Amino acid sequence: MHKRPLGNTGIDIVPLVFGGNVFGWTIDEKTSFAVLDAFVDHGFNAIDTADVYSAWADGNKGGESETIIGRWLKARPGAREKVAIFTKVGADMGEGNKGLSGAYIPKALDASLARLGTDHIDLYFSHWPDPQTPYAETLSAYDAALKAGKIRSVGASNLDAAQLQESLKVAKEQGLPAYQVLQPEYNLYDRASFDGALRETCIANTIGVVTYYSLASGFLSGKYRSKADLSQSKRGEKVGKYLDQRGLALLDVLDGVAADHGAKPAEVALAWLIAREGVTAPIASATSVAQVESFARAATLKLSAAQVKALSEA
Repeated sequence: MHKRPLGNTGIDIVPLVFGGNVFGWTIDEKTSFAVLDAFVDHGFNAIDTADVYSAWADGNKGGESETIIGRWLKARPGAREKVAIFTKVGADMGEGNKGLSGAYIPKALDASLARLGTDHIDLYFSHWPDPQTPYAETLSAYDAALKAGKIRSVGASNLDAAQLQESLKVAKEQGLPAYQVLQPEYNLYDRASFDGALRETCIANTIGVVTYYSLASGFLSGKYRSKADLSQSKRGEKVGKYLDQRGLALLDVLDGVAADHGAKPAEVALAWLIAREGVTAPIASATSVAQVESFARAATLKLSAAQVKALSEA
C-alpha cells in the first residue's frame, strides 16, 4: 500500500493506524493477535495505544493494551521491524501516576517499554495537556528520551491551537524537540475543534495528524440508526449524541456515496479523512478480521471531488 510521511518524524505509514484501545477490553488476547496479524498481512504498519488502555474495563488497571501488543510482538519474530508503535503518557494511571512532569515521564516510559517488550517507541505522545507542568519541562524529558534512543519522535494529543502554538514557541526558543505529530478528535461529524486554526497550524508546521474517534465511536459505520440500536455494542452509550437531524442527514449522504462505490459507510468515512488536507491518517479500531479487511478497502478507496464536497457539506 502507498505510504505517507508522518510529519517530519522520518516515519512513513500507510494512511490508516490501528487503534489499540480495544485490546483487553472488547477483544481478548487471542482475537487481538488475529486482528493484528491481519492488519500487518494487509500491508498496514502503524499501531496506536496508550499506557492507560484499557483501565476503564472491569478488572483492568491500565497497561493491558501495551501488554497484549508486547506479547504479539514476542510471538511474531520480525514483526517489530514491520510496525511503528505509538503510545502515550500522562493519563491517570491511579495512585498519583499521571501528568507530564520531568520526574514522571521517564518512569512511565520505562514501564511502557517493558510492557511492549521493545527497546524503543517510534512515536511517544503527551496524552492530555498538563497545566501543572511547563512545556519546557515536558519537552526536556522527551529530549533526554530521544538522546537515549528510547523514543524516536514526539507528539501530543488533545491540544488546542493556542496550546500547540505555545509548545512550538517554547521548543524553538529553548532548543528543545517540538511536537511532530498531533492526535486530535476528528471525524465527519466532529470537526469544530480541529478545522480552523489547529489544522492550519499543523499544515504550516508540517505536523503529522492522526485522528481518533475517526468513526465517531462507530456512528459513521451506519449501524446505529435509532436509540434501539445503541445496545448493539459496549460503545453504544457514546453514540446517542449523534442521533440528531444533522447526524442522520450525514448518514444519508454516506449511504449514497457508499452505494456508488459498492462500499460500506465506514469505509467512505475513513476515505474522507484520508483525503482531507492536513490529515495523515485516521486511527480506527477493529474487533474482527473482517473489519481489518474493510480497512484495506477504505485505504484504497478514491472519492471524487464531488463526493468529498457532498460529505463535507453534510
